[in-house]
Amino acid sequence: MGLEPPMQRLFSPWRKPYIQRDKSKAGECVFCAALKKPDGPENLILHRGEKAFVMLNRFPYTSGHLLALPFEHIAQLEQLTPQTRAELFELANTAVGVLRSVYAPGGFNLGANLGAAAGAGIEEHLHLHVLPRWNGDTNFMSALGQTRVLPETLEETWERLKAAWPA
Repeated sequence: MGLEPPMQRLFSPWRKPYIQRDKSKAGECVFCAALKKPDGPENLILHRGEKAFVMLNRFPYTSGHLLALPFEHIAQLEQLTPQTRAELFELANTAVGVLRSVYAPGGFNLGANLGAAAGAGIEEHLHLHVLPRWNGDTNFMSALGQTRVLPETLEETWERLKAAWPA
């Protein structure tokens, strides 16, 4: 008694809206719901193309973690038309360039988790992850503490990337 180290606290206020969300709408696809709102820090959409769009990941692995998605609510890559698939990968390419200019990362992870067995958290709406990476971004907090420490809010990330996104 009295020898225990002080309790450590890591505040994550951005999780509060998720915890307090209206669970009666839980069946609605979060990506399709975001498309119904005006673009901005609230829905996290950075860019809308003709057949696909780019948005921030609400629960990012690193700052600048982006998603490229088709407008269509499609789960499988092979269900996309060639035009949508081409635009999706062009948007991912643009995302890499924007992230490189804003954050100067040491590298990138680009990929998709197709199906729950592959790690998809939202498997019903196909999405590509575009993650900036730095040497040392996997440290003791993530490896042992199962906690990500992000240096800026999602709103700050959105503002920085929106300002850098090509017109």
